[in-house]
Amino acid sequence: MPASVFSPALYSIILLSFCSATALGQGTRADYERAARLRKLTSGKVFKTQVKPHWFAQSKKFWYRNDLADGAREFVLVDVEKGTRRAAFDHDRLGQALSTAAGKPVDAGKLPLDKIEFSDACDAVRFRAFGKPWKCELKDYQVVEDSPAGQTGSGCQPSSEPCDVQRIYYCSTTADSPPEEKLVAVIKDNNVLLRDEAGGAEWQLTSDGTEDHAYSGSIHWSPDRKRFVVMRQTKTRPRKVHLIESSPKDGLQPKLHSYDYPKPGDDMPVTKPHLFDVERRAEIPISDALFPNPWSIGELRWQRDSRRFTFLYNQRGHEVLRIVAVDAETGEAAAIVDETGKTFVDYSQKRYSQYLDDTSEIIWMSERDGWNHLYLYDARTGAVKNQITRGRWVVRRVDRVDHGQRQIWFQAGGIYPEQDPYYIHFCRINFDGSGLVILTGGNGTHSIEYSPDRQHIIDTYSRVDMPPATELRRCSDGLLVCELERADWSALLATGWQVPERFAAKGRDGKTDIHGVIWRPTTFDGKKKYPIIEKIYAGPHGYFVPKSFSDFYKTQELAELGFIVVQIDGMGTNWRSKAFHDACWKNLGDSGLPDRIAWIKAAAAKYPYMDVTRVGIFGGSAGGQSSTRALLAHGDFYKVAVSDCGCHDNRMDKIWWNEAWMGWPIGPHYQQQANATNAHRLQGKLLLTVGELDRNVDPSSTMQVVNALIKADKDFDMLVFPGAGHGVGESPYGLRRRRDYFVRHLLGVEPRRQ
Repeated sequence: MPASVFSPALYSIILLSFCSATALGQGTRADYERAARLRKLTSGKVFKTQVKPHWFAQSKKFWYRNDLADGAREFVLVDVEKGTRRAAFDHDRLGQALSTAAGKPVDAGKLPLDKIEFSDACDAVRFRAFGKPWKCELKDYQVVEDSPAGQTGSGCQPSSEPCDVQRIYYCSTTADSPPEEKLVAVIKDNNVLLRDEAGGAEWQLTSDGTEDHAYSGSIHWSPDRKRFVVMRQTKTRPRKVHLIESSPKDGLQPKLHSYDYPKPGDDMPVTKPHLFDVERRAEIPISDALFPNPWSIGELRWQRDSRRFTFLYNQRGHEVLRIVAVDAETGEAAAIVDETGKTFVDYSQKRYSQYLDDTSEIIWMSERDGWNHLYLYDARTGAVKNQITRGRWVVRRVDRVDHGQRQIWFQAGGIYPEQDPYYIHFCRINFDGSGLVILTGGNGTHSIEYSPDRQHIIDTYSRVDMPPATELRRCSDGLLVCELERADWSALLATGWQVPERFAAKGRDGKTDIHGVIWRPTTFDGKKKYPIIEKIYAGPHGYFVPKSFSDFYKTQELAELGFIVVQIDGMGTNWRSKAFHDACWKNLGDSGLPDRIAWIKAAAAKYPYMDVTRVGIFGGSAGGQSSTRALLAHGDFYKVAVSDCGCHDNRMDKIWWNEAWMGWPIGPHYQQQANATNAHRLQGKLLLTVGELDRNVDPSSTMQVVNALIKADKDFDMLVFPGAGHGVGESPYGLRRRRDYFVRHLLGVEPRRQ
């Protein structure tokens, strides 16, 4: 199976086998019909896409089954030590022997076996077929009925209690010893007290707790039971959002729905820790100078020796993320880790801390050198012992920390400079930054499965233009042991399925690579001119261009109507350098649109059939905001937009997401970037869609844009879905209206769906 992409010239000759000459138009009835059956046409036509290993004891061998076209199947045996892959047995001989033994016809290519079991020496195989157990001796392929397998013990002792019962035992005092105090901390009437469960005595530790400023939640005891911490929260009255359900299913009259929904700038509950000493029956005051304005305080944990406790402080506005340590004797607070920046700290996607109590260390994730990496801290002093990972690539996720070997197993992006920087690779490194091993190598995005002894991995990788390849690799050095499978996509290609094209071009700065994908219709004709439609989602929490293989993309359905469809990750999206990400800071209205325009122009320069005079764009939620913004800020380039359930004003949307990127307190940049503020700049054709019961993004955000457009005397189209929630633009009716809108205004023809 070739791994290379089809050449552009080949696109002009790959046509669906069922297409007639009349289907070669744009926006025709045949185009709509072909788009409607595209998913069914492509489904189930790619084989050998995954390996599900069944490991032998000692992890030296495994077998797996390939499901092939027309119900065929094959069984494969892999010897890990020898690095060999072969048929698990002679399928023809076993089929013939089973047919003789069972007295029934057996197709050797479709053996009626699901699960098999090999002998230790691999000289016999057991299986079930036709409702019976069988055994086949592989030296002579004699198949006989097998006795039922004996049951193996689970290692559990018989018990009359459920397995999830946990018993807790308490030490009792001897008959001649004095009664022992059993002190418990209790929160009562919003205050903290100590209670002797043996004698019944109580000691009030606080008296300033009220309903609006209450001590509450868990009691965090020190290991020596001499002190404990309780959180105190200042409550606020949450904002209410009200929605009208115009057409309830259970009656005629409209219904009012109200719910709590904090928005950027709202007062939020403030929680802070309070320390109490049991022996003194008193609070130990803690200065909050290091945690004055928390968005959150969490991950509270006591040191093993009870000398201090630590917690993670996330400051409102998300420009400070700090591990604070509090001395248990004095209440003195000190910063152990102090993560700050000129913009935001990406706490929601890139926060990681691992405490190593045995060595008094902390593994911490940070973008301080411009890339997301891991650092080793001295937990006692707060000094950085060393940077663990480094380079012009990012740590995507920590999978495992091996304390004994002092190693970290993690996922990385961009670690191969010649590959797409978003592809995920798996790695291992020592705590001191030495011994980096990249476990995966193929040019694609990877997923892995470890052998039971973690000495090998089953590595599967793919790209949008390459179906999965699966390899057996060694964990010690990442080297290839043997190739297991390369997916067979010949049946998919035979349908005329268009291979999506990966495309990269420079962004607004002329230096940074911007990555995207191009989809063409299966009736593609390089001599024609095609309008371009961009699918946009520019949320800074992630990236959104697909990286792995799929036999069906919804973008292809839209392309079938006669468009070139593209998807791009511009600056401001996540998982590149810190500078790449910072483009979104207090600037969500940017949406990476300058990078996207540069990318589309570069693609059109290479492919003249892409018509940059007819460019459309669509998206939902944050993509709804961005697609409308495209017409308001770049109406000279984008001509048509369909925007669903957009968060058109970042003051109107949920608090956490918007303050994370737009900052706090609310500044004038919020209003300046709101789509309603810029509605008077509208050029082109705009369709706004929204569900009247959207609880994710307040639908009033869309209605305020509508109000501003009306005041500016701008023409636009509007579709409100009664009773519908977030993402209604992806409903069958919403999809149909979106497609029709682009056909009408980019192709210039009336939709001919019937």
